[in-house]
Amino acid sequence: MIIDFHTHVFPDAIAKRAIDGLIASSGGLFPPYSDGTVQGLIKNMDAWGIDISVNHPVLTKPTSLESTNRWAKSIESERIISFAGFHPHTDDFKRDIDFIASLGFRGIKMHPEFQNFNVDDGFMLPIYDYALSKGLILLLHSGFDPSYKPPYRSTPKMFARVSKQLQGGTIVAAHLGGQRLCDEVEEHLCGKNVYFDTCMGFEYYSQEQFTRIVRAHGADKILFASDSPWSCAKNEIDAINNTPLTQEEKDLIFYKNAKRLLGI
Repeated sequence: MIIDFHTHVFPDAIAKRAIDGLIASSGGLFPPYSDGTVQGLIKNMDAWGIDISVNHPVLTKPTSLESTNRWAKSIESERIISFAGFHPHTDDFKRDIDFIASLGFRGIKMHPEFQNFNVDDGFMLPIYDYALSKGLILLLHSGFDPSYKPPYRSTPKMFARVSKQLQGGTIVAAHLGGQRLCDEVEEHLCGKNVYFDTCMGFEYYSQEQFTRIVRAHGADKILFASDSPWSCAKNEIDAINNTPLTQEEKDLIFYKNAKRLLGI
């Protein structure tokens, strides 16, 4: 079994515009592997042997929370699970999180670059704590993003500081704890109370470094992910299978950890 813990899809009516806009803002660094629709994702899942994908909407403004999340909930199926999009610059974060929880979402996605906040900003801690108190998983982008210049708003050091202040709950730092920052991940974040997902990683770190991070952090806190449509999940599956990790470690990464967190 394989669960892809980090993907993105858009409503059919806006998918092309959304994909084209993201390609333009990133300078075309990551050509897409699908058209950004639900059916485009499922087509690739079928071709690459992926059983379930988790969709992560990214809100660009707080006022789109209700409409975006109602749509995200509507596309759920045996193959697709959606997290909720959440924007921290809201006038009432408890109201928004309560709405998300009322729809039965398993987690929340936030993106520090797109949403203009630092992971360890003081005003974010009550938001994290309240969402976690509702049983929601928090997944945040971490490290480099091609649409933005450094300094990055989501570094391994920032996640390490946050992990010390949170009591319980699950927070996931995408891109193995920090896109293009894996040396800092090894130095500052391995072993902390944070999950990593693997999306778009093997372009920036070796299989040796990946294996080292998994062993230092624990395979029970690593989640397979692709960031579809921005990378080829098949290539990342092959890369993990070609590491010297044990089959049990690979199974934890590919699906067992995700099943435990998602309650499936």
